[in-house]
Amino acid sequence: MSAAPSYVHGGSSKPLLGDTLGSLIDRIAAAHSERPALVVRAQNVRMSYRQFHAEVERIAAGLLALGLQRGDRVGIWSPNRAEWVVLQFAAPKAGLILVNINPAYRAHELEYALNKVACCALVLPRRFKTSRYLDMLGELVPELAASTPGRLNAARLPALREVILLDEAAAGTRSWRQLAALGDAAALAKLHALEPELGFDDPVNIQFTSGTTGAPKGATLTHHNIINNGYFIGEAMHLTEQDRLCIPVPFYHCFGMVLGNLACVTHGACMVVPGEGFDALATLETVAAERCTGLHGVPTMFIAELEHPRFAEFDLSSLRTGIMAGSPCPIEVMRRVASEMHMAEVTIAYGMTETSPVSFQTVPEDPLERRVGSVGRIHPYLEVKLVDEHGRVVSRGETGELCTRGYSVMLGYWDDAARTGEVIDQAGWMHTGDLAVIDADDYCSIVGRLKDMIIRGGENVYPREIEEFLYTHPKVQDVQVFGVPDAKFGEQACAWIRLREGCAASEAEIQDYCRHHLAYYKVPHYVRFVDEFPMTVTGKVQKFLMREAMTAELGLQRTSS
Repeated sequence: MSAAPSYVHGGSSKPLLGDTLGSLIDRIAAAHSERPALVVRAQNVRMSYRQFHAEVERIAAGLLALGLQRGDRVGIWSPNRAEWVVLQFAAPKAGLILVNINPAYRAHELEYALNKVACCALVLPRRFKTSRYLDMLGELVPELAASTPGRLNAARLPALREVILLDEAAAGTRSWRQLAALGDAAALAKLHALEPELGFDDPVNIQFTSGTTGAPKGATLTHHNIINNGYFIGEAMHLTEQDRLCIPVPFYHCFGMVLGNLACVTHGACMVVPGEGFDALATLETVAAERCTGLHGVPTMFIAELEHPRFAEFDLSSLRTGIMAGSPCPIEVMRRVASEMHMAEVTIAYGMTETSPVSFQTVPEDPLERRVGSVGRIHPYLEVKLVDEHGRVVSRGETGELCTRGYSVMLGYWDDAARTGEVIDQAGWMHTGDLAVIDADDYCSIVGRLKDMIIRGGENVYPREIEEFLYTHPKVQDVQVFGVPDAKFGEQACAWIRLREGCAASEAEIQDYCRHHLAYYKVPHYVRFVDEFPMTVTGKVQKFLMREAMTAELGLQRTSS
């Protein structure tokens, strides 16, 4: 008798939701009007679902009053703030597509992203930490300061018309308050007339995800994709309107906006935001003060919280659940989170941006070993198969590439049919590039990656993108970037560089060059100058040999992926 195939599909007694984001917030706000919806401690914001719904409607109407049309793209380049959450619902309610821009992006990454999807409007704060957003935008768009709000005509960003500041307005921009003021009775009437025309299969969100082929790709997600994924994530956590979820993970990523915000809103639970960026102390203070019942994070965040010198001062006994995802979780960390942080029902999730994102998740009833040794079982209404290099389904217990099909699969990469066709086949399967094993009990374990992607502290780092950038350095002739193990972050980026004839450079010089143009997590932690790369006889670079050599040179511990 042949072994069972590595194919699983999720059933459920609960139906898929047929909402748009607009109808979802209408329905939830009506059912839970006086329940807390959003708490943002850094901004002293507290909104009930009634108040949150009113603000979403005001901003949605304001966006239409600017003259934006159904299907137009609106970018948000900001850390975690109340306005981010409002815009997450307001833009789709107005038939617009929200474009998530990583707050760590520098000017050259911003320029690419905005032009790739032809953003008509951009929402941003003046600054956050060392990122001076308005100054960076000013470098790209010197025309801004002399322009009339709404009539920007910029050579390098030709589609961009509107710049909306989350703080007080500057020359050529509008403030968020001014945008809200445009949402008057006439604009609201226009909004309510438009909404019945919207469908849940409409594109609603673009998230940039790089690949081994270089420039970032805009994964395009629908209402149906992200609402249902958020709903079933919340179901796996047993969320109800009584829950208060602390969300220190970034909103620009699916972890914050789907596993966090949408898991809450689909269940009438409260979103609690501890700060603009992750801070272990602020997170602990928030959980204790707000009596949060759930907490999300990548393993490095939980480690930082557990190791904080003031950890013992905080009463975390209200915690019950949460999600640890983004990179493999050490079992000892999981045990400490369950016991010392009272998160006995913490779950593990696996997915990718292109699948909205979660495909597998553990549930509180799973034993702790299952919640560390696997990524759980398949989500409802999704299918997964593991295939070999010929596309044949492998047997249970064998390694194969994980492919996902179902409501969660993206529409495609924005304006990129060729790269969409590389990952979504004719039968609708999304080929993830991840190598996995499914056991006899349907639990899935991720064992490696077909791609050379580096996961640094939960951030996906794509070597090809860094390589292509380093080729722009005048002294660099050739470069290879790969990941090496790291005790704190899981992995760090390492660059091996061949310099041009007669050139000399230092590790610091290369890192400084990257720092000015790339997000901090993409800057190579290690730089080595070499005369040649290890190659196969056919001339293919062997990154695994470089990784082994660096691991030995640095005396690093191997990490299992």
